[in-house]
Amino acid sequence: MNQPSPVPRNFGFGSEEEMLRDLARQFLDENMPVEKLRGLAAPDPEPIYDDGQLPGWDQQVWNQVIELGWPGLAVPEHLGGSDFSLVGIVGLVEEVGRHALPSPLISTLNASWVLRSAQTKEADPFLQSLASGTPASLAMTGSRGGVEPGEVDVEARSTPAGVCLDGVSFFVQDASKCELFLVFARQGEGLKLCVVPREAAGLRIEQDQIHDVTRDQATLYFEGVEVNSASVVSDSGLATLQRAWPGLLCLVSADLCGTSEWQLQTTVEYAKNRKQFERPIGFFQAVKHPLVDAMIEIDRARSLLYHAASLVDADHPDAELSARMAKSAASDAGAYISDRSVQLHGGIGFTWECDLHIFFKRSLHNQALYGDGVHQRRRLADFLVGPIDR
Repeated sequence: MNQPSPVPRNFGFGSEEEMLRDLARQFLDENMPVEKLRGLAAPDPEPIYDDGQLPGWDQQVWNQVIELGWPGLAVPEHLGGSDFSLVGIVGLVEEVGRHALPSPLISTLNASWVLRSAQTKEADPFLQSLASGTPASLAMTGSRGGVEPGEVDVEARSTPAGVCLDGVSFFVQDASKCELFLVFARQGEGLKLCVVPREAAGLRIEQDQIHDVTRDQATLYFEGVEVNSASVVSDSGLATLQRAWPGLLCLVSADLCGTSEWQLQTTVEYAKNRKQFERPIGFFQAVKHPLVDAMIEIDRARSLLYHAASLVDADHPDAELSARMAKSAASDAGAYISDRSVQLHGGIGFTWECDLHIFFKRSLHNQALYGDGVHQRRRLADFLVGPIDR
């Protein structure tokens, strides 16, 4: 058995990782200030919630993101990517969350992480495509959000040319922006991983109505979708997903930490400037104590996140355990600061005109994505004390 690589000091967050994070912060400060974000994602509630209009996003900013090479960060160098450390990638994704960037970047990073975890030659052309900027998303969950073979609602049957897919995949992120879908399909007792283009015959995409105004989500219906053998990238989909799972949890947790940090800093600034009884409201313990508690919760989640990412980079056997701890902490921190930030903004915090709701809703979506804090702690209990009857 191969020994895991030693975990470096400071989580392996060195000068290159710091440079990437700082570049991301500068780029997003310039290209996605909150005023622009509000104009794109939340100019008016009626088109989004009453008419089902998709949230807006900036294609030009996405083109610049491609030029910066961010979609290929997780792709090996020989396939056109950067093969960057996960610690560095989560540093960038934190900034993406801090700016609530509407884009298919995180879904594409998730897809590339799964493809590289397949460890097959069939995955290489698709990794090259993602590195060049083709947006992609994961179609891997059943109606209850499960990804075990018995919970996936897409079935694959063998054909002379490859496989044929029938069924439904739920909770597909940023589907309207993506050109490729990585589909997990049940065949017998196992899972296959297939790549399906959005224009495939027999594929129907139905947009979901969700609260998050910075992304979209869809349900994919497969009705006799033919997939050739070159697009079946793995016959061991469950093993692929198990290898990819820690990285996926880290990426979502990083986005959560970023949105939480924005809410904390914005609320602190408001508490400094908003006066009541001739004093800034931050003077009062009922305001400053919850903000300190939020800071502690966010820093705790961030520490667990970077520790988990460093274990993934080191191929450590405890990577999944640590990633679930990070997702649990990040979900709880996001829930706490979202609640406190709205309350401490007083009456204005509940209005559409206040920017808080954009980050609140993105955080709420991320808290549930791939399992909230309660779910992660339940799985942690399974790891540590063994499954129990429920």
